[in-house]
Amino acid sequence: MTGNLVMAIDAGGFKQAMSRWASGVTVVTAQYDGVRHGMTVSSFASVSLDPPLVMVCIGKAAPTHDTIRKGERFVVNVLAETQEEISIRFATKHEDRFEGVALRTGQLGVPIIEGCLAAIECRLHETLPGGDHTIFVGEVVRADVADGSPLIYFQGGHRKTA
Repeated sequence: MTGNLVMAIDAGGFKQAMSRWASGVTVVTAQYDGVRHGMTVSSFASVSLDPPLVMVCIGKAAPTHDTIRKGERFVVNVLAETQEEISIRFATKHEDRFEGVALRTGQLGVPIIEGCLAAIECRLHETLPGGDHTIFVGEVVRADVADGSPLIYFQGGHRKTA
């Protein structure tokens, strides 16, 4: 391969390497004791078919982290390519990230963002250490899906499939 740049594995080099991985964009929502939180998350994957398990990695300093830990349930909202504004809103500081966002309440009492390609409702199955993040493994109890194209994140920006 020509034009390769060899980088040291420090925080900056690691971020550069990981930015070469294209991923879908999700917003993980959670609610505990009447307080809801949500954040944009690209660290999401399926884990198992039987039982149906998914994982999300959440930074320990994020308010959503403790809400998932205490509430023991969360929703992974897979964003459609038309939902870039929602991705940005939930990735940046807002007084109320949910304000003005079309929502409904899922089976587990957690907010679901309308218009997503999938809303995957989970009960907390297991937590695992992951450095400055926690790996939350959720057992999927319900999933709603819709047709459309996904919002993609690549090299620090949103992309569309077409």
